[in-house]
Amino acid sequence: MDKPLSEGARKELVRVLRDRYGKVTRIEKTMILNEFVALTGYHRKHAIQVLTREAATTSENPKVRFRVYDEAVREALVILWEASDRVCGKRLKALIPLLLDSLERHGHLHPEPGVRARLVTASAATIDRLLKSTRDGVQKQRVPRANLSSMVRPQVPVRTFADWGTPAPGFLQVDLVAHGGPSSEGSYVYSITFTDIATGWTECLAMPFRSSLLVIHAIEKVSALLPFPLLGIDVDNGSEFLNEPMLEYCSGRGIVFTRGRPLHKNDQAWVEQKNGAIVRRLLGYERLEGPEATEAVNRLYAVARHFVNFFQPSFKLASKHRQGARVIKHYHPPRTPCERLVAVEGFPEDRKVELAKTALELDPLSLLEEMRRIQRQLGQMAEGRGDQKIVADPPALQTFLKGLSTLWQEGDLKPFRKTRRGRKPREEWAPMGRPKLEAMEMVWAQVEAWLLLEPACTTVALLARLQKEYPELISNKQMRTLQRRVKEWRSEYARQLVFGRGAVGQEQCS
Repeated sequence: MDKPLSEGARKELVRVLRDRYGKVTRIEKTMILNEFVALTGYHRKHAIQVLTREAATTSENPKVRFRVYDEAVREALVILWEASDRVCGKRLKALIPLLLDSLERHGHLHPEPGVRARLVTASAATIDRLLKSTRDGVQKQRVPRANLSSMVRPQVPVRTFADWGTPAPGFLQVDLVAHGGPSSEGSYVYSITFTDIATGWTECLAMPFRSSLLVIHAIEKVSALLPFPLLGIDVDNGSEFLNEPMLEYCSGRGIVFTRGRPLHKNDQAWVEQKNGAIVRRLLGYERLEGPEATEAVNRLYAVARHFVNFFQPSFKLASKHRQGARVIKHYHPPRTPCERLVAVEGFPEDRKVELAKTALELDPLSLLEEMRRIQRQLGQMAEGRGDQKIVADPPALQTFLKGLSTLWQEGDLKPFRKTRRGRKPREEWAPMGRPKLEAMEMVWAQVEAWLLLEPACTTVALLARLQKEYPELISNKQMRTLQRRVKEWRSEYARQLVFGRGAVGQEQCS
């Protein structure tokens, strides 16, 4: 034979042929033996032994193997396993002597000496084998807890990035941002972000913890703030969104409820972009927790919503196509969400007039100053240096405005950036290395008079004038000092022009 029979097929063939082999004549036995050897591939002598031995041993009284660990041992072992709080076999093996003594001492168990000896001498593998059927029964009876999001997920249709097209204002993408810092333990503040796909209009709220009921409450609050009706909500696959209350809320109010694909962040590209450009830019990655921090973040979002939607232009993707491995994207000109909303065809005229009126009343600098103030107080909360509630400080708008021209020197603005040691003021500098500083102080009034008449005059021409007027005081070594002083004067002069405190003629120095 090309392929020998399997072990099961051989046993079945032996069972069929053994009765015939013992009852037929010699010539018929030879024919049966030839067929059996050809089918099984056995040696002829071995085939005779198999057919005769099987016929002899299975006839009347088969041998029964003695069981060392009988039902009594297994029953006692189940009791010990339950008494040990269902530990594994290796741990139960070490615990059985101590557990048996304790149960016998308190009168809970009285095993026979033979059963007790077998319980103590059983190996860990034997214990696991004897308890296998019991453990399997426990696993079958265990009812798995159904994930609420997995139950609701099939009822919520999927909408990918390519399925949106050009929706009307009112279809929002929603996402949560956690403010747990480096640790996810405990309870901390969450930001819920709502972004309109058509216009980019964004609303943010803070929640003290993650909850489906708080999400519904946030949706109700945001729907009252939006300048357009809420038509649809697109979420990810988190359990705070995919649940029965959320499904009933949307279906009861006629809100289109969709979701993105799991592990496909680009399906929620609009809100994911706002999570970084707005939420993380305002709050960073520090840990915020407690009702005081939640109230402070909501105060910040209440101010930032006007600043972002009325004074923050953003790009909107117009088209995208691939050339080999290169993806080429084209964008519409940057516009604010308010401008995009006003430009929508069919948008009510009364709403347009209301938005235009609000835009005229808002002061972007005042909004920015208040945002920075709240950010500083949130930074103190994050660093554990203040649990106080945010209160209105005296207006310092002019001070804030004056500092904007030099704010760039502090580098990249971080929301909760610790104060760094800056450069020492000039009055603290040591006078070493600055020759004849007193001489420049003596002639500076004359230089200011020349600059007021000719603000664009170069320092080379000014130094030549000074050397002509004061040959004994001024030399070429004062060039660097003069350049620094002229630069500071021009900076202050430009600030006065910006703040509208007057301007002087712009004559060129001959």
